[in-house]
Amino acid sequence: MKKIILPIVAVSALAAATLPAAAMAQQPINQRQAQLEQRIDRGVRNGDLNRQEARRLNGELREVARLEHRYRAGGLNGWERNDLDRRLDRISAQIRYERHDRDYGYGYGRGDRNDHRGRW
Repeated sequence: MKKIILPIVAVSALAAATLPAAAMAQQPINQRQAQLEQRIDRGVRNGDLNRQEARRLNGELREVARLEHRYRAGGLNGWERNDLDRRLDRISAQIRYERHDRDYGYGYGRGDRNDHRGRW
């Protein structure tokens, strides 16, 4: 009896653990876009992103939104959904990279008015 129950419990636990990952992949596109916009805004507010980086990232988000609109006009199929997901994944990775590249918008050594390097 134990030999039968133990594998069933293990398979059930594994299935329950993989469900959230699968649900995450099917997150609505508009919700992902909104979350990426919030990450960009947060990065600008706390100085992790400069204005140029934020402008470029927001432009890429607008491109995805335009593409989504075009795709939805003819009905969104699986390939198009995957294409949008890949593009949003790439933008997410770019946000992560830009926020950690130490190319900050403000403060010491970042070209603000109190930076006297290069003026001597």
